[in-house]
Amino acid sequence: MMQNVHLAPETDEDDLYSGYNDYNPTYDTEELENDTAFQQAVRTSHGRRPPITAKIPNTAATRPIATGYGSKTSLTSSLGRPMTGAIQDGVARPMTAVRAAGFTKAALRGSAFDPLGQSRGPAPPLEAKNEDSPEEKIRQLEKKVNELVEESCIANSCGDLKLALEKAKDAGRKERVLVRQREQVTTPENINLDLTYSVLFNLASQYSANEMYAEALNTYQVIVKNKMFSNAGRLKVNMGNIYLKQRNYSKAIKFYRMALDQIPSVHKEMRIKIMQNIGVTFIKTGQYSDAINSFEHIMSMAPNLKAGFNLILSYFAVGDREKMKKAFQKLIAVPLEIDEDDKYISPNDDPHTNLVIEAIKNDHLRQMERERKAMAEKYIMTAAKLIAPVIESSFAIGYDWCVEVVKASQYVELANDLEINKAITYLRQKDFNQAVETLKMFEKKDSRVKSAAATNLSFLYYLENEFTQANSYADLAVNSDRYNPSALTNKGNTVFANGDYEKAAEFYKEALRNDSSCTEALYNIGLTYKKLNRLDEALDCFLKLHAILRNSAQVLYQIANVYEIMEDPNQSIEWLMQLISVVPTDSRALSKLGELYDNEGDKSQAFQYYYESYRYFPSNIEVIEWLGAYYIDTQFCEKAIKYFERAALIQPTQVKWQLMVASCYRRSGNYQKALDTYKDIHRKFPENVECLRFLVRLCTDIGLKEVQEYATKLKRLEKMKEIREQRIKSGRDSSGSSRSKREGSAGSGPYDLRAGRDLKGHQVQSPHFTDSGQNSSSSSKGERLSAKLRSLPGTNEPYESSSNKEIDASYVDPLGPQTERPKTAAKKRIDEDDFADEELGDDLLPE
Repeated sequence: MMQNVHLAPETDEDDLYSGYNDYNPTYDTEELENDTAFQQAVRTSHGRRPPITAKIPNTAATRPIATGYGSKTSLTSSLGRPMTGAIQDGVARPMTAVRAAGFTKAALRGSAFDPLGQSRGPAPPLEAKNEDSPEEKIRQLEKKVNELVEESCIANSCGDLKLALEKAKDAGRKERVLVRQREQVTTPENINLDLTYSVLFNLASQYSANEMYAEALNTYQVIVKNKMFSNAGRLKVNMGNIYLKQRNYSKAIKFYRMALDQIPSVHKEMRIKIMQNIGVTFIKTGQYSDAINSFEHIMSMAPNLKAGFNLILSYFAVGDREKMKKAFQKLIAVPLEIDEDDKYISPNDDPHTNLVIEAIKNDHLRQMERERKAMAEKYIMTAAKLIAPVIESSFAIGYDWCVEVVKASQYVELANDLEINKAITYLRQKDFNQAVETLKMFEKKDSRVKSAAATNLSFLYYLENEFTQANSYADLAVNSDRYNPSALTNKGNTVFANGDYEKAAEFYKEALRNDSSCTEALYNIGLTYKKLNRLDEALDCFLKLHAILRNSAQVLYQIANVYEIMEDPNQSIEWLMQLISVVPTDSRALSKLGELYDNEGDKSQAFQYYYESYRYFPSNIEVIEWLGAYYIDTQFCEKAIKYFERAALIQPTQVKWQLMVASCYRRSGNYQKALDTYKDIHRKFPENVECLRFLVRLCTDIGLKEVQEYATKLKRLEKMKEIREQRIKSGRDSSGSSRSKREGSAGSGPYDLRAGRDLKGHQVQSPHFTDSGQNSSSSSKGERLSAKLRSLPGTNEPYESSSNKEIDASYVDPLGPQTERPKTAAKKRIDEDDFADEELGDDLLPE
């Protein structure tokens, strides 16, 4: 086998694969840094000599090119031109087949890869701006003016009108400086007219907002008269608005029409608004026919709610029934352009859809839709209430027509509200039976309407003190709509009237849970806690209510009254002072302040408030009595006479006031006048013993002949008085013995407190219903004052001397003992004077 194996000879014969590892040193770029000739050529101009042309043969430096067979011959063209790939002037010519012609790496040889040019170091610093140049100053000033205009607008939106005006004025001043500087630097054509326009317009707006109408008009005139401002004519609308505020209606119409002429017809919405302003101005001037023309044009071109309502007002003013009906139908037909409520109801259980619906259910667009719908309902309800009494022979027929029109429109739910307003109109006409009949028609309607009608019926029966009927309808209202706060409040009122205060408080609390803004329920809870003598909780309720209703006189009085019951007169006085700041002419609040100061011993302050109370209401007997006693106590009897004379005019059958007048004359030394007064009293009250005693003493001291006559009458009256007293005493003894025998029988025992009669029908003395135990203190004050007045010079004192006894100026509580009735909540409608605003009896100043 080995004989067929031949080994390769080790000879220098040509190798077919030789030369593949050889390469031309021309392409050896790694050793260029060590190539002395190359580096010398780079550093000197040697490498930048022009190339040698073919005219001089054999001068081109060539290097041998190794072939695939190992030959190292130098190849040149026949004209001496180096071949492709040869070295020319130190730079290799690129081979077209290898890379693009014209590209060379010579520029990159000997340098590191630096595509971003970072080796060149940092960029030179920017040239600093010359802030002293006029152009830069103008730019900075223009920027400052723009900032001031923006600050002025922001201050106006925040309600700080004075700051907004100051910023606008400052912007105007700087803008004028800017214009002067720009005129010095550039041509007038380069002035920024937009900036000037915005500054002037903002200044005029701020003047108008601050009610500086003359300055605003002057500024608007500057804008309007400048022909360089485009579209400045529409600002005449603002000038017309200012004249309208100044009630200069002729000029307002003139400027509105000028603005209308300068606005092109393509701006349809703007023209409609200006025409609406013109119509409103015509209404204010009483030119209803011109107003009708304006609103009719608007309703034919672009109908809207305000124009339709104003058109109804204009026809109502001229008394055109048929046109009122047509205008009402046009108002009903105005499109609302809002989505239906079904859009916000999820059609399936898709969680993504439910999330989207929850997100848009109460967004700003939905709120705007609600506001637009509420405004439309308000206009329609108000228009129906306005025209219903006049479009037909009776208001009932007119309401029926309006209801039929509403039922045929997109506002079907308003028909029931109109029916309830019909009942309210019956109430205002004092036709309670018709009101009740109208409301009873809703008992078979849907729950919401039924609850509203039952609430109003409960309210009516409560006012008529028919608590059984009120309670039944309150139950019906609550059962129809358990979340109706007015129904729950009325239910609590009926329970309150029956004396179950704890249960009443529960209904009031439930009403508050359903509607935290139900002030009637919160007020009634406070009254209930007062009845239960839980004064701290009552005070908390009234203080919360005061935070909601800052200027409610009733709430202020209740807070003062609670502090008085808690024996904190200083706090009570402080809250009463707030009360008279709200109602400065309330005589009972002033007299209450006088009473508190009198109890504190401050007679001068008490006199001041009692006197103010007398000025506003000079018929309050308690105040008159206190003032008369005050002047007697201060030894000014002649000043007390006019008060007792007024008391005698108010109560002519009460002899004590006329006796006090005579006593004041006697104490002041006017004996003749006192004698005449006593004689006059004797003629009116011939059986008055006190008068006869003073007549006998006066006639004796003066020496008149009538003394014997008066003495005889006095003795006869005294004898009759003794006989009468003996009869009364004997009658009491006999009745006492008979009562002891009949004790335990039911013959004449119980009596009806409300009717004031016993079971046999005899009239008895009804007890006073007191508030928190104040009746006893009030009666004791009255007894003290009467005792002090009786302690004035009597029959056993000489009339010449003045009594040095102290006159107690305390008096019967002017607020008087009276039970407090809870507030009654009824269904609230459009007008603020509807049922829900009914006040709570006389809780503020009960009689």
